[in-house]
Amino acid sequence: MEQIYHKEAASGRWYSLTLAEQMGHIGSEVSRAARKQGKHEQLYERAVDRAFELLDLTINDSRWRFRLKELVRVREILADAVLGGQAYNSHLADLDNYFLYFALMARNSSPQSATDTRPVPPCIATNHGIAGH
Repeated sequence: MEQIYHKEAASGRWYSLTLAEQMGHIGSEVSRAARKQGKHEQLYERAVDRAFELLDLTINDSRWRFRLKELVRVREILADAVLGGQAYNSHLADLDNYFLYFALMARNSSPQSATDTRPVPPCIATNHGIAGH
C-alpha cells in the first residue's frame, strides 16, 4: 500500500486551499528534494514522494479542471527531472524556481500580507521555466 504523507491534506483540507497555495506547498517539497538530491537519498526520495502526492491531490481537485493540461504537464516535467531530465532536460532547480512564484503569490494574497513590506513578485505569466519545454 502506498504511504500517505499528508494525511490532513488528503482528508480534505487540501481542497480548501487556493491554487497558488497548493502549488506553493508542492514547491516546498520540490525545493527540499532539490537540496537533498545527491546528498541524502532517503530524504530526497521522501520529498519527491510528497511532491507527487500533493501534485496528484491538486490534479484531482475538480476546481482546477480548466488547468488540468498544465497540471499534468507539470507532473510530467517533475517526473522527467526526477528521472534525470532525459526527455525535457528538466532539473529540480528549474522547477523550484517555477513553484517559487506560486508560493510568493500565495503569501502576498494572505491576510497577513497586508503588513508585509517585501516586494511583490513578477507576474507568473512572465516565468517561462516550464512553458519553454
